[in-house]
Amino acid sequence: MAELVYDDNELIVSKTDTKGRITYGNELFLKLAGYSEKELLNAPHNIVRHPDMPKVIFKLLWETIQSGKEINAYVVNRAKNGDYYWVLANVTPSYDASKNIVGYYSVRRKPTKEALDVIKPLYSQLKSAEASGGVNASQKILEELITEHGGQYDKFILSI
Repeated sequence: MAELVYDDNELIVSKTDTKGRITYGNELFLKLAGYSEKELLNAPHNIVRHPDMPKVIFKLLWETIQSGKEINAYVVNRAKNGDYYWVLANVTPSYDASKNIVGYYSVRRKPTKEALDVIKPLYSQLKSAEASGGVNASQKILEELITEHGGQYDKFILSI
């Protein structure tokens, strides 16, 4: 399958409810994903999950945003036709007037080649660990990496 390309200054935006069902996607998200708005609205956001994505990254993402914190993560997504595209995602909780989380907001931009040169082999290592030892095995690798970077995942992500 082919890698989809978009401009460095373009932003991919989507919103979900608390269950991860898509409530909004901007034009670029629809274009890259290859789905119509009707197909994407109310669909689970993992409709664009690429099989090469380590489960541990999504585990960390969900734990972080459900706790009310934002997270940055590199993600490879899969379009409807099987093509793929990489993003650097910033995901934040959305709140109602009573400060309850009512959904999540994600703004994604094109990652640098240098960052992907670090992320691709790491994700391959995490996927291999998951294949042989499950998510716990890949989580151990990720936790060691985070410890090496001062104990903060975002600090590691933003350093590359």
